[in-house]
Amino acid sequence: MEFSKNHLTRIKLADNVLFFTGAGISAESGISTFRGTDGIWNKLKPEELANFNAFLRNPDMVWEWYQLRRSIVEESKPNAGHYAIVDCESLFENVTVVTQNVDDLHNRAGSKKVLELHGNIVKNYCIKCKTRYDNLVVEDNKKVPKCSICGGLIRPDIVWFGEMLPQDVFDDAEKAAKKCDVCFVVGTSAVVFPAANIPIIAKQYGALVVEVNLTNTDISSLVDETLLGPAGEVLPKLIEAVRNFN
Repeated sequence: MEFSKNHLTRIKLADNVLFFTGAGISAESGISTFRGTDGIWNKLKPEELANFNAFLRNPDMVWEWYQLRRSIVEESKPNAGHYAIVDCESLFENVTVVTQNVDDLHNRAGSKKVLELHGNIVKNYCIKCKTRYDNLVVEDNKKVPKCSICGGLIRPDIVWFGEMLPQDVFDDAEKAAKKCDVCFVVGTSAVVFPAANIPIIAKQYGALVVEVNLTNTDISSLVDETLLGPAGEVLPKLIEAVRNFN
């Protein structure tokens, strides 16, 4: 794979690097879908399960669905793309990962600064008193657990349809976008707003924006370069090219 020498120069000289990641990098770890291959989950749209009103109407069903999603995540492992991002921490002064994914794979790979715009599937909290129940282990996956303090329902710490992104996390992501010298857009079409504003902000503030994806996307016309291919193949080669570039 050939990389632009001009872009390699800019990347080599960068101090602050931002990775904006989406479902594509997780798909390479086998997390391409959170639905089962048969049964009730194929008959229901995610929008019908991943929202607060659905949780209140039928908390046990929504909890069971998320337990299925958690089991898929637990069986998956970070891939070469995740580890290439971690490897960047030895090349640049500051590396920030802003992810739309909820699968915890960037953390498990070892990235030090991960901003999770849509939450984290291994975390939970009580809807009444907000007590946290992260990495919760339950005996019955089909019945929603209740808070030991107030008796409230425990929900996944995920941004559901109709909910706002966590403001503090998004603020930090915006700051990282404004500060970065290079922004890599990895495995996402960047069409889900407001998250999709992050690479746009980076571009507006003068960053080199490089897209890594299987195909061209809606953001391809806005970036400086698009590298086509799986993140697990492209990123390690790119990082090696940067390391050896003189």
